[in-house]
Amino acid sequence: MRLRHVVYRMPPAGICQQDALVETWTMPRTPFDIPDAELAVMQQLWAVGSTTVRELTDAVYPGGGTSHYATVQKLLDRLEAKAFVRRYRDAWPHRFEATITRDELIERQLKSTANRLCDGALHPLLMQLVRSTPLSAAERVSLRELLDELDKERQRPKKK
Repeated sequence: MRLRHVVYRMPPAGICQQDALVETWTMPRTPFDIPDAELAVMQQLWAVGSTTVRELTDAVYPGGGTSHYATVQKLLDRLEAKAFVRRYRDAWPHRFEATITRDELIERQLKSTANRLCDGALHPLLMQLVRSTPLSAAERVSLRELLDELDKERQRPKKK
């Protein structure tokens, strides 16, 4: 599905033409896109678990007012629509908690980036991350262990 934006442009001065109509097409966000404001809410939910809108507002916007409360409520509504957050309505005030883990969101974001930039291939993306980011000795050991573990899993006979 593509979103259609219609833009009207005035003709140059002195030319008697009707307004020129210019159409532009943009792609909608994928359901896994998460803007920075929603990510800030998710990070707080991952840190504290179940919480209320007021508690989230105080954590995300310390000293914030009514408009910040409304902003956090709207962000939670959007996250709930994406199935990233669950709302518990059994008590007042409602409580919210994350339904996906940080690792699940990272996986979705990396796959989305790989699809957009690398035709779905993860290898170029991973290689660039590893080459461009200095890894500590512990991180390199962890990466080698992960690769060894993946190799062992692939060598095991599959059960029928």
